[in-house]
Amino acid sequence: QVHLVESGGGLVQAGGSLSLSCAASGRISNIFIMGWYRQAPGKQRELVATISSGGSTNYADSVKGRFTISRDNAKNTVYLQMNSLKPEDTAVYYCQRFDRNNLTWGQGTQVTVSS
Repeated sequence: QVHLVESGGGLVQAGGSLSLSCAASGRISNIFIMGWYRQAPGKQRELVATISSGGSTNYADSVKGRFTISRDNAKNTVYLQMNSLKPEDTAVYYCQRFDRNNLTWGQGTQVTVSS
C-alpha cells in the first residue's frame, strides 16, 4: 500500500506564490508517475502537472509558465511551485501516484487565491 502526505497550500493574494509537497511512503518502486490534480467547487477534477521517475513533465495549458513540478527521488517527494497565482487557481489540490499499476490519491490540500 502506498501512502501520500501532502503539505503546503493556504491563502494567498493574486500574483503571489505557494508551494505544495507530496511525500510517498509504503510499497513504492523506483518507476512511477506522480502528479498534481485540482478540483474547484462545482467542477471536475483536472490535471495540473505530472512528473515521471525519469523526470519527464507534463503541464495543463492553464498553468504552463507559472507552475513548476519537481521531484526528489531520494525523499520520495514531489513538489509543485506555483507562481503568479490567479483566483481561478483556487481549488483543492490532490497529489497522485501511479506505481506498480496502482493509483493512489492524497487527501487534498486547499489553495485559495484572493483577488
